[in-house]
Amino acid sequence: MKIIVLNCGSSSVKYQLFEMPDQDVLAKGVVEKIGLKGAGIKHTKKDGTELNLEGEILDHQQAIEYLLGILSDKKYGSVNDLKEIDAVGHRVVHAGEKFNGSVKITGDVIKALEETIELAPLHNPPNLEGIYACQNLLPGVPMAGVFDTAFHQTMKPHVYLYGIPYSLYEKHGIRRYGFHGTSHRYVSQRAAELLNLDIYNSKLITCHLGNGASITAVQNGKSVDTSMGLTPLEGLIMGTRSGDLDVGALLAIADKEELSISVSNKLLNKHAGVLGVSGVSSDMREIEEAAEEGNRRAELALQMYHYRAKKYIGSYIASMNGADAIVFTGGVGENADTTRRDMLKDMEYLGIKVDDKKNKGLRGKEQVISAEDSSVKVIVVPTNEELVIASDTYGIVTGEETKV
Repeated sequence: MKIIVLNCGSSSVKYQLFEMPDQDVLAKGVVEKIGLKGAGIKHTKKDGTELNLEGEILDHQQAIEYLLGILSDKKYGSVNDLKEIDAVGHRVVHAGEKFNGSVKITGDVIKALEETIELAPLHNPPNLEGIYACQNLLPGVPMAGVFDTAFHQTMKPHVYLYGIPYSLYEKHGIRRYGFHGTSHRYVSQRAAELLNLDIYNSKLITCHLGNGASITAVQNGKSVDTSMGLTPLEGLIMGTRSGDLDVGALLAIADKEELSISVSNKLLNKHAGVLGVSGVSSDMREIEEAAEEGNRRAELALQMYHYRAKKYIGSYIASMNGADAIVFTGGVGENADTTRRDMLKDMEYLGIKVDDKKNKGLRGKEQVISAEDSSVKVIVVPTNEELVIASDTYGIVTGEETKV
């Protein structure tokens, strides 16, 4: 069965074509700068054949129409006819409290997602645009929605509620939802497999570290707490996001700088984080280089980034009464050995010891990096959200389970 996985962002569409249940990636690529100058498609076949095209791409429907054309092209494609595509799996960021797992996309599901737009105004609209486009371009082809928030629906009320009037939760759904759920789900399952742990009798802390970053406590295979909240702004200090912030500090900034709500939102999401502290970049590699050259603000940004993550890891060990393993994933988590080292530095009292030789230089590979006498294992597991989406879509369409 051929399944195309789509991840529609505000100005991009990432895609992969899978042969399932073999989990074989036949092609992958990205359509970038939709609606902007310099729009184009980067496409790669399984055999390594590449295609780069530039041209005007006005909207998501046109972007998906172009990528489907390439997928069925005689030279660069992987199917002879679009009728060979059996299903589509969509990454959807926010499902609110409506879904606690992946679902077949129906009219009622689309309506429910439209109702949650206000919870994710930057993410859900392009996700929906991808669904609308596939309805038009691949009529009758079954589709599934796989939600970033679904994995965290197992959190208990005392964990996900905020200390605000309960009526605001009842009226507006103001609560912690969490994100990166598909990634946390995949790497927790994969880590348990690699470490010969029973996922249903385990305590794992998964660290998805990229430009956006979150940490999740996974107990017995279920998310019991996570660092992101109502929006992806809460929690860790990130590339351009502030992470945890005293609401009073925001009110003071808005008052003194005479900022509107929309400008304040942009400030904390786009101009804060390690970019705002360092004044250098949102890219951890560039900040590390600047710190090595003696830039004090860059060094401070790194210290803050590592310290905030350390606090979350420690708090989740406390909340779960221990941990079997700490898992690193995401662009930073998979590739930045100094970040992994410094986040777990001076945590020997909790049984956490990183083996510097195993950790140093490790990039994008599955590997245990803890010392032999570390009672808490530390492991790097590259994430594969697209495979989870393809697997869930296959299961929804066929009724058969497939192991990720």
